[in-house]
Amino acid sequence: MSANTAADPEDLEALFDSIIQDNLARETSVASETEPAERAEYAAGDVMGRIGSLTRTLHNALRELGYDRLLEKTASAIPDARDRLDYVVKMTEQAAVRALNAIEAAQPIQDRLGNEAGRLSEQWQRLYDKKLSVDEFKALVAGTRAYLDDVPAQTHATNAQLLEIMMAQDFQDLTGQVIRKITALAQDMEQQLVHLLVDLVPVEARGEIDAGLLNGPVVNASGRSDVVTNQDQVDDLLESLGF
Repeated sequence: MSANTAADPEDLEALFDSIIQDNLARETSVASETEPAERAEYAAGDVMGRIGSLTRTLHNALRELGYDRLLEKTASAIPDARDRLDYVVKMTEQAAVRALNAIEAAQPIQDRLGNEAGRLSEQWQRLYDKKLSVDEFKALVAGTRAYLDDVPAQTHATNAQLLEIMMAQDFQDLTGQVIRKITALAQDMEQQLVHLLVDLVPVEARGEIDAGLLNGPVVNASGRSDVVTNQDQVDDLLESLGF
């Protein structure tokens, strides 16, 4: 695992030891330090030492329970999930731009066809009302024929833009696969963390929690009522533990 995702267990232990040793050294020398600034510095170091001790205790407990590898896996999985979500955002944005560009190209074509059809319809209505001269009738026939000759080319151009809109939606197949993988990762992380939480429940608190919740989540919960099977039960477990 690279240094950018998670530290090695040996490095973590060395860090914890260093923090604790520094804290002990500060406690040894604090008796001779009376200046306010020095006392403030010691207080900050004391807090850091306490945090280091708590972190060491938690780290050791997780390692004994076998959850240290889970945390390392999670630390590497989160950046990967972030990259995948960035990919989904990028693909969605590209598809939206393609669709909008196609709409902007097709809309003027449809507007021209509609406007010309409306103008010709008005002229034909004047013919039916016997308000056109012979020359105007000849012009109307020529204009109608030209319009009909132009319609196939305009509809072909419109269909090309509609096809572009349809092709722009192919991102859904790829992004759908990515989203499903991220969802599976999130569900797996939740299950593992719930298991961890259940394992660390104090003995005195177990009597106040539904026994079924203490069994944690399972992959196949069909036909079982003694396990965590949905998000509501996870929420109940967290609430019962005071979270």
